[in-house]
Formats: sequence, structure tokens, C-alpha cells
Amino acid sequence: MWPAFVLLTLADGLVLHLLPPVGTGVDLVPAILIAVFGNLVLIGALAPWLARRVWARRPAAAPGTPPVAQVEVLTDRIGTGLLVASVVGVLVAGLAARPLVVAETDARERAAKAILQTIENSGNEELIRNTETAQTARLSDGTFRTCIAHDDRRHFWCYIIDPNQHPVKVTRDAGIPNGPVD
Repeated sequence: MWPAFVLLTLADGLVLHLLPPVGTGVDLVPAILIAVFGNLVLIGALAPWLARRVWARRPAAAPGTPPVAQVEVLTDRIGTGLLVASVVGVLVAGLAARPLVVAETDARERAAKAILQTIENSGNEELIRNTETAQTARLSDGTFRTCIAHDDRRHFWCYIIDPNQHPVKVTRDAGIPNGPVD
């Protein structure tokens, strides 16, 4: 169990760093520390408790093996299983927390990523808060227009995005419907 503890704890920490389950991200060293403490709880508290519960319900003892050794082996096996489950759990949580970008083309996906970056960098709390109202329309081959509602839902911020330029060009659209909607 202990070699597995070392390897799987490092894997947990790396997954926490690369696929953080929180939007702010987790640096590598804190991620490894979180993984160490979480995995110690799994193998130090949960695994022995589960092993005693499983051993107490066993059909019969193996002949010639002391009961203490049986519990020890069962604890190691359950602890290793819990460590593997922790890596899978952290991986699933990290993948579930990734932002979803639905796009039918690569250009539309680049446009979506660029507008999200523009919104995050704007510092405008109202714009950031209303990101989920974004509506994107294709204006021409490779040019998109994305509009995001204000809190009152009568005014919009609109942007023209050209994903064919490197870096992707995002400009504020001064046209309608930036004003009130009738």
C-alpha cells in the first residue's frame, strides 16, 4: 500500500493542479499537500475501519493464517483501492469543473474562448455575472457577433470576433442592439 500511496498521492496532486475542481486553480505544492492529507485520512482512518467491518463478516478464516495478518492484508488491499478511487474521483471532479464551450466549428470555438477571455479581463462585474446570457451569431465566414445582456436584460454588450486573426481579434460593436430593446 505504501508505494501505491506515494505514486497515487503524486498523481492526485498533479491532477488537482492540472484539472482543478475549483475555478481559481490549485498550485502544485498545495495540491500535493491536499492530496497527502486526504489520502492519509483514507488509509489511516477509513481503510482500517472498512477492513475490520469486512473481516468481521467473512465466511471463515483462512487456515494457518493469524487473524491479525488477515486484517492487515485486507487493510492494505482496501487502502490501495481507496487510493485508486481518490485519483478517479479527483479526475472526475476536475473534468466536471471544466468550462463547457459548445461550438460546431474550430473558428466558433476560438471565438468563444476569445470572448470569455475578454469578459474575464474586462473587470466589469456585471458583464462577468451575465456571461451565461451570451448569444453568438455567425455574421460571415469566420466572423461572429456575441451579445451579452446587462442585468436589466434590455441593454447588451456586443462584440465582433474575428477568429481567423492571430491572436483572435475582439472589438466592441457599437451597433444595435447595444441600446434598449423595444
